[in-house]
Amino acid sequence: MADTIVRAQGLSRTFPIPRRTIFERRRRAPALHQTDLEVRRGSALGIIGESGSGKSTLARLLLGLDVPTTGSVEVAGRPVDATSRARRLHWLRRVSGIVLQDPYGSLDPRMSVGRIVGEPLWALDIPGDRRARVREVLDQVGLSADSADRHPHEFSGGQRQRIALARAIVHRPEVLVGDEPLSALDVTVRAQILEVLRGLVRDQGMTLLLVSHDLGVVQNLCDEAVVMTEGRIVERGSTRDVLQRPTHAYTKRLLAAIPTL
Repeated sequence: MADTIVRAQGLSRTFPIPRRTIFERRRRAPALHQTDLEVRRGSALGIIGESGSGKSTLARLLLGLDVPTTGSVEVAGRPVDATSRARRLHWLRRVSGIVLQDPYGSLDPRMSVGRIVGEPLWALDIPGDRRARVREVLDQVGLSADSADRHPHEFSGGQRQRIALARAIVHRPEVLVGDEPLSALDVTVRAQILEVLRGLVRDQGMTLLLVSHDLGVVQNLCDEAVVMTEGRIVERGSTRDVLQRPTHAYTKRLLAAIPTL
């Protein structure tokens, strides 16, 4: 459909299991069973599940960061071939961005914040005043312009996550993927980052895929949700329906496990 920006069909991923003896037959463990998924343009989709449920594997396959065992992915109407040379996937890097769980692990400590944030502009050959765009996006995520001259170790964890978010959106991608981007943040900083993400979806029409085990974050940010366990999507629908009227037993157990005061 015309309003579908990400489509996965029959997508799966298996990994080899080390042999215990030289005579043992090679085996493979499924991280993601065959999965179909469609994401509407301009929507915010939450991918919910426990650790090991396959949600991060799904996100990596959608972004062409891993090669599927079976199936296909299309982003913005174009097929994603993760076996292609990096140069041939420049179009995908241009239309997508990703924010990871550990901001410090994804930031080069030797580079200034300005170079880190502006790197996609140079790498993807984005035209325009790149330094001005870096200053603009730093302000957008709540960091001062002089942050561009400093280095990642000079910032707190929450500020480093803002830097990672700025780098992910500096080239104005159509799709933003957040892989547990808020789990390492305290409550106040989490609320601020949530507001930035909400503004990107609301004001700029960006499509958001949020991988999270935090149901509260998904409820506050996403209008649609899918629930994953053991490499399968077991429930999908509007966030309100999934979280308030779950139909699958796993989703019900997940909601029952939330502590209440």
